[in-house]
Amino acid sequence: MPAPKTQDIVAKLWNLCNVLKDDGVTYHQYVNELTYLLFLKMAQETKTEPQIPSGYRWADLVSREGAALLEHYRVLLIYLGSHGSARVRAIFSDASTSIREPRHLHKLVNDINGLDWYSARQEGLGDLYEGLLEKNATETKSGAGQYFTPRSLIESIVAVMQPQAGETIQDPACGTIGFLIMADRYIKAHTDNLFDLSTAEQEFQRDVALQGMELVPDTHRLALMNGFLHDLQSPIMLGDTLSNTGKQLKDADLVLSNPPFGTKKGGGLPSRDDFTFPTSNKQLAFLQHIYRSLRKPSAKKSHGGRAAVVLPDNVLFEDNTGAQIRADLMDKCRLHTILRLPTGIFYAQGVKTNVLFFERHSADTGGTSDVWVYDLRTNMPAFGKRTPLTREHFAEFEAAYGRGADGRSKRTDTGDTGRFRRFTREEIRQRGEHLDLSWLKDDDATHHDDLPEPEVLVASALEKLRDAVDELKELEQELAK
Repeated sequence: MPAPKTQDIVAKLWNLCNVLKDDGVTYHQYVNELTYLLFLKMAQETKTEPQIPSGYRWADLVSREGAALLEHYRVLLIYLGSHGSARVRAIFSDASTSIREPRHLHKLVNDINGLDWYSARQEGLGDLYEGLLEKNATETKSGAGQYFTPRSLIESIVAVMQPQAGETIQDPACGTIGFLIMADRYIKAHTDNLFDLSTAEQEFQRDVALQGMELVPDTHRLALMNGFLHDLQSPIMLGDTLSNTGKQLKDADLVLSNPPFGTKKGGGLPSRDDFTFPTSNKQLAFLQHIYRSLRKPSAKKSHGGRAAVVLPDNVLFEDNTGAQIRADLMDKCRLHTILRLPTGIFYAQGVKTNVLFFERHSADTGGTSDVWVYDLRTNMPAFGKRTPLTREHFAEFEAAYGRGADGRSKRTDTGDTGRFRRFTREEIRQRGEHLDLSWLKDDDATHHDDLPEPEVLVASALEKLRDAVDELKELEQELAK
């Protein structure tokens, strides 16, 4: 959680959105608008302005007002899309403004300029920006939660996966790179901020170790900004992992990811030509990419690459192709742990989710002998804005996971052992390869664990409505041709 002064700055920046409401600017547009302005301001604060062409920096905005300010800002957005460093060009790629009133832009620039940037620098500019992303995900009811994974969940996953310096760490659906940033933070905390490493090892960590791919241009922009503020230079690519572009992602020692929910837009199958099991289910397609991209054990590294992936319940029980993919996963990898997550933690969808933990096996068969399931869903509150999820909610799971160190040998019996229970590979096979494994009963018969909060249902309905409107617009364009 951001420090108090950072929280105060986040609140002030978020409230500036009210200035733009009269211009018809949405929350999503505002976060993009704020990203452009904050990049210029924070480049000044971090003394990295040489990457921005002279005449198009923060001071050039502050020195103008009225129509001249808005006109310069519009020119700046276009100009920086093709000038400056590679990062500058990427962040301002196809940039445009939704602001129509010069006075609104002037207030935005002046208020940003007047914030307590000394405190922000001391407490971490990256934390400040992540605070804004969290605000957008949890308060706008705009579906932004699709790309924002709760930080408490990320922290818990990274804590049990223990990323190491020298490992290649991948997120093929990186969103705003929350997993990669947390992995980098963990490594720095265990290497004296990388000072324990050689110069070559430090360069690898900064420039190569972390890799991600994001499909949505606006989200990719936010990811680049987040990486800039956390001093990450590793490649964050714009592209579709489920197309052949995804082959650009290198084999990984560790994959941490929360792939997008749903089916491929417009139907059809992913265009990757190296998937054994074609499917329109995006999570199942991402799962194939992930376990296929894990490095195999070798003479240099006896353990194979490992992964922790957030997936909805349907991945655990979908028949036909789903069953084939799960069987292939359990052959090629040691699927050792499944964490059943509480409801309500992903705001936009309100779906039930899990974390699958697995490690690449040396062969393509016989990877999984048993699976431990930790049920953090039954007899838990339905989390949401009124009941926030915190790191403390994962404490018992982390302790249980850690007893086996490798996520394997925690119990010796198959009976009911509270929230943690072992299922053999043969038991799973007899269940038709279903991994939706539960055994606990809800103590409160009136507790409807399956039902998301009302605002979750509304947000989900709005998302479906927006998709329908987009499809109608596409149809109108086709008919117009």
